[in-house]
Formats: sequence, C-alpha cells, structure tokens
Amino acid sequence: MAHEVILPKQGQSVETCLILGWKKKVGDAVQEGEALVEVETDKASFEIPAPASGTLLAIFHEQGEDVAVLTPLALIGQPGEVPQPSSSAPAPVAQAAPTAPAAPAARAKLPQRAGGRLAISPRARRLAERSGLSSSEAAAAPAGPVAPAAQAAAQPAGDFPGPFAEIPVKGVRKIIAERMLASLAGSAQYTLNAWANAEVLTAYRQRLKSSDESLGLRNITIGDLVNFAAVRALAAHPEANAHFAAGRLLQFQRVHLGFAVDTPRGLLVPVIRNADSLSLKKLAVEAARLAQACQDGTVSPEALSGGTFTVSNLGALGVEHFTPVLNPPQVAILGVGSIGLKPVADPGAPGSVAFKPHIALSLTANHQVLDGAPAARFLAELARNIENIGLLLAG
Repeated sequence: MAHEVILPKQGQSVETCLILGWKKKVGDAVQEGEALVEVETDKASFEIPAPASGTLLAIFHEQGEDVAVLTPLALIGQPGEVPQPSSSAPAPVAQAAPTAPAAPAARAKLPQRAGGRLAISPRARRLAERSGLSSSEAAAAPAGPVAPAAQAAAQPAGDFPGPFAEIPVKGVRKIIAERMLASLAGSAQYTLNAWANAEVLTAYRQRLKSSDESLGLRNITIGDLVNFAAVRALAAHPEANAHFAAGRLLQFQRVHLGFAVDTPRGLLVPVIRNADSLSLKKLAVEAARLAQACQDGTVSPEALSGGTFTVSNLGALGVEHFTPVLNPPQVAILGVGSIGLKPVADPGAPGSVAFKPHIALSLTANHQVLDGAPAARFLAELARNIENIGLLLAG
C-alpha cells in the first residue's frame, strides 16, 4: 500500500510552503526518515523526511510551486506498484512510467468542453502564453517542465533597453510583497520624524566595548541600546504597544519586541519575548541569538510571530530618516537611522552653534487608533531615554 508524503503544518501562521527541490526522483528507492524534499515557508526552510521505505512512485508538486500545508506531495510504495493517490491528492506531475500501450491512448483525443472548445488548464494556458503556443498546441504538449529550447525561443513582447534578468517573485519575497501591500491598503499610516542627542549613547557604547571581557558586555550594540530605550518607552505608553484587527484594539502589558533582520532569503522579524523583563545584557544576547538563527535559516516559525511592536534599524547602512511600513496587526513601528552631527545652540557660548551627534528616529503609526499627539509623546519619551541611557539603566 502506498504512503502519502504530506506537507506538515509549520506553526499557526504558516499556510503555504515553497518547494525548493526534491532530493529524489520518481523511481528512486527511499529509506524511512531519509530527506525527501526541501521546502521553505515565509520564515524558514526545512526538509521533509520519507514517512516509509520503498520507491518514490509519484510527485504531485514540482520545484518552485507554492503548496498549501497538509497537502499530499508524493507517494511512496513498492516497485511496480500502480500509484493510487487519495482523493485529496492532485494529479501527479511525475510518476512511474505507464506501460507502452497506455501512452498513445492517453494522447489519442484532446479533452473538449461544451461547444467544441479545447479544455486546457490554467497552468497549460500560462505555459502557452509564455512559449508562444496556441491552445491546441499547449493541450497536445506532454506534461512536465518546458524544454530548455522552448524557453530560449520564447521572447518577451515589446521593446527593452537591453538584456535583463527575469526573477520569479516567490517564497519569502512573495510573502513580503503581499504583506507590505496589505499593510498599506488596510491601515491609515503616517510617520513622525525626530532626533535624539546621541552623545551619552555613543559614549556609553564605547565604555561597553572597552569593558572587562568577563562581563560579556563588549558585543552590545547601539541597536541594542535603542531597543532597550524603546521597550522602556513602551511601558510608559502602552497605546503604541498594541494590535488593531477586526475592529478590536488590544493594548498589551508585556512588550514582545520584533526587530527587522536582513537575510539572504529576505526580511525576517524575530520576536524577543517579554523584552520588558530583560536586562540590557539579556536583551542583547537574545537579539543576537535570534538574528543568527534568521541568517542560518534555522529560526522557528514561533520565534517570528507574536510581536507587539517592531524596530527596523537602517542606521548601519547610512540611512538617516526613512518611512517604515507597519507590521499588522501592530499599530506602530520604529525606524532607527544613522548617527550624524547636528547643529544645536551652544549653552556655554550664547549666540553660537555646536555640532553634536544625533540619532534619527522615525515612527510610523496607524491613525485609525493612534493619533499624532500620543505618538509624538511616545517618540519624545524614547528620545529622552536615549539621551539619558545611563540613568535609564541605573533605574
């Protein structure tokens, strides 16, 4: 009896997975527990093991397809066994070859719809459009990947200024594209920009870098210090530490801090749980652990959900102010820019100007539930925390 290979569910928020590649091809022998296919969610990639030993009889989804969780991906059975998928399984894109007489019979007549029109699937129609084939040619063409020659022959319409690369938008990039569009379409976003004097912040960072190695403080970054200041500001302004969805506003007592991480697979936002209960050192250690897991592709789906507020830091890339996009259902997100010199009045020399290091801050909020005045008060509190980081840590 054949065994179905089911795409497992990965966390509550994961609905689909992208097929990155098959480790085996139809007809290959497989052992129970052996890696069979690699898939990717919008959060991480992982391998699915074979549920039983035997022969790979059929594959239902090819590399590059986005597949719903709990969907059958393949069949494993005994050599020579005719694949018998369950009713929930789609038609295989690759399976054990049928006997010789069966192939001509399958091609003897093209399927027809009422009125004599050819019945052609949406996938075949898209293939025809890309390859310059008519519907009848596409319907008569054998199933499976397009031959390299056909791909090379297909030319895009219109005039182009030169060679170009066509890059499929899929996996994490596709999810990001969909979520960012939904974020802007589903909320009334506005952004406030401010500066905070960074003299104390940068001086404190230097002290940490030169501290005794045994203290474990040398790796604490400017970003960690800003995160700590933001968490403390959220404790005083819970209206920014909230979710808004389905007409309900939820203000949270605990701060679960999301922070943006740039990875080769795209933007990921891991979450530091109960960040308001952590010391600066513990906050920095947890942020470093989660960021590394994102880079390695080992971060769990659970670690990428449940945030109540997000920080996006582009300061290291030389960006001053920018407009971060909300991470729904959160009602606010902080953008952290670079540190630069800013002219301010010199209190020691009336009428003169001094140049002081300042860090740029941008707060995007959902105007549906967070008005400009409370958002500005939160931003002012954050600036004060940054400017008095030593006192904040002492408290």
